[in-house]
Amino acid sequence: MICLCSTEPLRRHKRSWIIDSFDIVEEHPGPFPYVLGQIKLDRSYLVEFKLKGKGVDEDPKGVLSIDPHTGIIKVHRKIDYEQYSVLMLTFQARNKSNLAIDTQLGMEVNILDINDNAPVFQRRVYDITVNEAAKQGAFIVGVLAIDKDAPGTPNSTIDYKIISVTPTTKNVEFYIQESGAISFKGCFDYEVANKYSITVEAKDRGVVKLSSTTTINVNLQDGNNHLPVVTGQTGSANVMEDTNGTSPLKIHTADADTRPSAAWRVRYSIKGDKCGHFAIHTDPDTNDGILTVVKPLDYEENTEQKLTIFVENEEPYFSCEIKEKPADGLWTIIRNPPKPSSRNITITVEDTNDPPFFPDPVRKVILEENGAVGAFVDKVTAVDPDKGRPHKLEYSIEQDPAGWFRVNKTTGEIFVKESLDRESSHVTNGTYTVTVLVTEMDDHPPMTSTATIQIHIEDKNDNVPILKENLVSVCQSDEKSSTEITAYDLDGDPYSDPFSFEIMGDHKEKWSFDPSHGNTVHLVKDKSVHASLYTLVVKIADKQGRFVLQNLSVAACDCAVSPNCLMQRNTQHKAGSSVIGITIFAPLMVLACLLLALTCSCGPVKSLVQVDNVLEDALLPSNIENPGTDCVVPTFLLKKTSVSNSKEATLIDNGVQQTADIQRVSSKNIATHSLPVQMDECWSRDRSQCHSSETWMWKQYQSDNRYQGSTFSRRSSQRRQGTYFISRSTLQSLLSQRLHSIQCLENELLDYEPQLYALEDNSDKFVDLDPIDLPMNEFDREMLSDLGPAFKHLASICNPGTLSKPEVMKNGIR
Repeated sequence: MICLCSTEPLRRHKRSWIIDSFDIVEEHPGPFPYVLGQIKLDRSYLVEFKLKGKGVDEDPKGVLSIDPHTGIIKVHRKIDYEQYSVLMLTFQARNKSNLAIDTQLGMEVNILDINDNAPVFQRRVYDITVNEAAKQGAFIVGVLAIDKDAPGTPNSTIDYKIISVTPTTKNVEFYIQESGAISFKGCFDYEVANKYSITVEAKDRGVVKLSSTTTINVNLQDGNNHLPVVTGQTGSANVMEDTNGTSPLKIHTADADTRPSAAWRVRYSIKGDKCGHFAIHTDPDTNDGILTVVKPLDYEENTEQKLTIFVENEEPYFSCEIKEKPADGLWTIIRNPPKPSSRNITITVEDTNDPPFFPDPVRKVILEENGAVGAFVDKVTAVDPDKGRPHKLEYSIEQDPAGWFRVNKTTGEIFVKESLDRESSHVTNGTYTVTVLVTEMDDHPPMTSTATIQIHIEDKNDNVPILKENLVSVCQSDEKSSTEITAYDLDGDPYSDPFSFEIMGDHKEKWSFDPSHGNTVHLVKDKSVHASLYTLVVKIADKQGRFVLQNLSVAACDCAVSPNCLMQRNTQHKAGSSVIGITIFAPLMVLACLLLALTCSCGPVKSLVQVDNVLEDALLPSNIENPGTDCVVPTFLLKKTSVSNSKEATLIDNGVQQTADIQRVSSKNIATHSLPVQMDECWSRDRSQCHSSETWMWKQYQSDNRYQGSTFSRRSSQRRQGTYFISRSTLQSLLSQRLHSIQCLENELLDYEPQLYALEDNSDKFVDLDPIDLPMNEFDREMLSDLGPAFKHLASICNPGTLSKPEVMKNGIR
């Protein structure tokens, strides 16, 4: 058919023209060229024809041509419908005389299709893998063939068909649907056939039917259609208690599926392990199950453990059995549920030595401070878990920083060994911690365990308040002035602050506290107090009324001269110490020289008795029994001075007081109660004189410290003794007493010469002694029994072998 399309509007001419219709059959066999048709125009003038477009001067070129004079169209070669189904052309007619376009029309030449193409599959060979457990009717693979002939014609309509299956088995039948989808009926069995080869044909419906084929290779993957079976076990099945990580047992299994597929690999599970003591994992090479202890077992709880081990494959088990093969539809299939294999095992727990333990490892006890020594505190009891073979347990104190407690090594009873002190540095927030150790004595190495005893110590009022500073200063003025006084108490509430302060003795009229209660109070000086150093007796009481009398040294001075009285006094004291030392040392040196002169000026020295030469190691006579030299003491030293009359014997505690004869320097920080001055030795043989001197100094000390008789804490013992310096006059008085006593004693002694009896080597002057008569009879040792235990004691010392041991014990000789 020819379609004429004009690019210009059609115009009616005087003469009409006729064009025939043309079709070209694809793949025309020829011969070429052959006439397709002719175009004729009815004109009175000559025209020239021209054709252009596809098939002429455009691809496919050279298929068509037109005679310019006659309008005959010829075909010169074959054309393929599958490449060009329509040729679009342009026809022109020109006036030959002037070459003007007379007519121009569009023209289409249709290519007629023939069945010259067979269906073609997308792939010549299909390789697929299907699991053995696939269910019948499931899609396996889809094939597709394409026919290039004209769509919608019989030449391009395709039919699929399975023409062969290799191998042919009774358990499977493949089929293909119109769409090319392939499925199967029945049950795959890897052990029967693990691969199928299927040939599929695709054929069109042309007059002359064309077809092609493809091959589908179905590879079966072994499914889990065989259950694993436990075949045995190896190992001792014994486990030591309190251990983990050991493998006491192996479980062996067999599986008929292909190794090492998921259908062959197995997984194990444990039943009966309620506490989770065991785990089991699979050896990937052998499929053995390795049982491992992951949580220690206790022999005392259970001596054996009964378990059941189950085994299954990683891939779920399937069962497929053909019951019936109907003509239409799927076959009838029976599937059986799995029955997993299992094995019962018994694990034996072996006993080991377990350490003892305390059921209550932390205990709390309340005790009173300063309680009775030997009091019962608590009892700790350890338990030996080894019931089959109990051990001997022994208790001991492992940690007791202050050493206050002891424990009975057999019973575990704890007692107080020393008095408890809540204020000790080992006590934290009122709690003291003791650790008790229990040890198995009959095992090596010994097993141990500990218990902690937290002892809360109840506070007692066993401490008195103490001044932080016992030497303070206050400014001297015409008005009242004050200074701060602070006290502290080692006890806790309610046995400590706030404190009450009170001035005792003669100074209470001019000194007072404002306020008189608290930790820190103000010591107020009356305006009548003049500048000096004062020793005040202060009564300090805690909240419960427990008090102490303590000396407080107060320096009142003019603050306009020096803002710090204590600093000025300390400076003076340091400078004065050297002067005092020189003042005391110089008279002592003079006195020593004087005594040396007296010794040299004494009467004539008595001559020693001449002694003849004697043999070596002989006794030598001596005149050491003669009295000493007759020294004369000067009269000014014999003046008896009574120490008790010394008017400068004032002692002041906790302060500095300089007098003509005695000076005492005391400590600054702590209230002291120094002992009286003690002489290194009594200078007089007359003990009464020495005693009277000591007695005077003690009484004098007591007179100045008559308020010291109150109760003091045993921990308020931070005391420092003062240092006393004896002045020149006092020393002279004491020396006079000593020299006087020596002079009096020497006057009573008589001078005499030593009595010479005989010399060792002079036999002429020997005196005959009466002979000692010895009895002729043999000495009887039994006579020693009548001499008494004292003599036997002496005899045993001189000759230990003389008496037998029974005799020694009988007579009390030790």
